[in-house]
Amino acid sequence: MQKQTLSDDPTLSHPTLVRQTTGRTLVLASTSPYRRELLARLGLPFDAASPGIDETPFPNESAADTCLRLAIAKAQALANSYPDALLIGSDQVALLDRVQLGKPGNHERAMLQLKTMRGKMVEFHTALALHDTASGQTLSSVDVTRVTMREYSDAQINAYLHREQPYDCAGSAKVEALGIAMINKVESVDPTALIGLPLISLVTMLSRAGVEVI
Repeated sequence: MQKQTLSDDPTLSHPTLVRQTTGRTLVLASTSPYRRELLARLGLPFDAASPGIDETPFPNESAADTCLRLAIAKAQALANSYPDALLIGSDQVALLDRVQLGKPGNHERAMLQLKTMRGKMVEFHTALALHDTASGQTLSSVDVTRVTMREYSDAQINAYLHREQPYDCAGSAKVEALGIAMINKVESVDPTALIGLPLISLVTMLSRAGVEVI
């Protein structure tokens, strides 16, 4: 299991945030109900806003690079609207046989994704970025979750899609709901990363920014 982690190494491009943030605004750069629900678990007040980012991968861009670029772009996109805030951006890319799987968008594409994923291991790359608009500094990380899918039937795929309609989920796998029935095994250091917002990494970033969750 690989994970890009935060570090105190001064040579890294994402330095530790040191500015105290008591009373400052926390903003989730996303309209995803899944990410809002996850962030709410920390018990901190926050706003949520759409970053309006084009999520199209660049040609020959790796899954890790795609999700990291987009997470940072989402967080920084709201900087002008929140001049003294901590902005949270996150993005997820599913990778199967070196091919990126995005959000299916409709039933037909979701059906095709799940057929292709059947019985195989899929990597979910989930990036997180915390941008301090006051200092201009950004922390970031990428979690990799390996998911082995079951040998489900076409009828089971169809039944699952009609019940859950996970058309806004990368790889069509809505693990926090019935999608768990499509999965045989999950290998991860952070169970929230697969849902879309790695809370373990986020708590560490917030602490470095002066915000203690507990």
